[in-house]
Amino acid sequence: MKPNIKNIAVLTSGGDAPGMNACIRAVVRTGIYNGINMFGVMQGYQGLISNNINPMDARSVSNIIHLGGTILKTARCLDFKTDEGMELAYKNLQARDIDGLVVIGGDGTFTGAKRLGETFGIKVIGVPGTIDNDLYGSDFTLGYDTAINTVIEAIDKIRDTADSHDRLFFIEVMGRDSGCIALRSAISSGAEAVLLPEKETSLNELIAQLESGASTKKTSSIVIVSEGHKDGGAYDVAKKVKERFNHYDTKVTILGHLQRGGSPSSFDRILGSRLGFAAVNELLKGNTMQMVGLRGNDVKTTTLEEALSRHTFKLESDLLEMTKVLSI
Repeated sequence: MKPNIKNIAVLTSGGDAPGMNACIRAVVRTGIYNGINMFGVMQGYQGLISNNINPMDARSVSNIIHLGGTILKTARCLDFKTDEGMELAYKNLQARDIDGLVVIGGDGTFTGAKRLGETFGIKVIGVPGTIDNDLYGSDFTLGYDTAINTVIEAIDKIRDTADSHDRLFFIEVMGRDSGCIALRSAISSGAEAVLLPEKETSLNELIAQLESGASTKKTSSIVIVSEGHKDGGAYDVAKKVKERFNHYDTKVTILGHLQRGGSPSSFDRILGSRLGFAAVNELLKGNTMQMVGLRGNDVKTTTLEEALSRHTFKLESDLLEMTKVLSI
């Protein structure tokens, strides 16, 4: 069946995530394979407003599948939130007869895409690209797996020095509103405790856990702190704990934007490729205002409305229980 879509643009917006380039590659080549003219928008919605929209061919995305970050760059754009900015963005798309748009990003990206689609009728499909893994409708978001592997590699190295010096390390990971990175990295690195935004863990509980470990001759301890924990970041928590528990020499490490960078894992390369491929095919079917995501091992669609309104990701109850059971 001959597609109604003739020209598709792709952009990345919000925070970068490993796997975005794999997704861009899949979007561009899937479109070209189906006879579509493809365009890349530089710097997200800012590029739509500044008319930084460039034709892309199959060679435009050669040798990028292994790269972190995004070759299309990304930026936060306040102007796109205004009626005037969005209208200008639409006019720039209209000037190139672009009738389909693939947006790769998180909830802010999807909010802009939803409004653009509702206001001007352009067909939009979202791909979840955020290391926080906090969008409803996909079990995994682009960059999440790579971020966890980056955290684990860092913690493994920190544990070597912690064990050598009988130290207690508080390691802060990203996750202002989501404890997904913290929880999985705690399990896979063998951390003694984890502090999450979604779960109440008092300092009394934490200190009791650390005292229990010290009483059974643990020579070091690792505590993972999600940056959105109610008691503050790793420095704040470490200071409060040190006042009441000084069995170990206490140190703090903040991994920060280290977690965003690096070559994507095999999982994220495949996920980005699958979701990019699916996004273009959804546009070719005439679908719009949808997010493509991975559920089980199948790619499914979720409305942008539902992905945004139900974006909080529920942490697995068995993993939460395991953090206490396996850390004794």
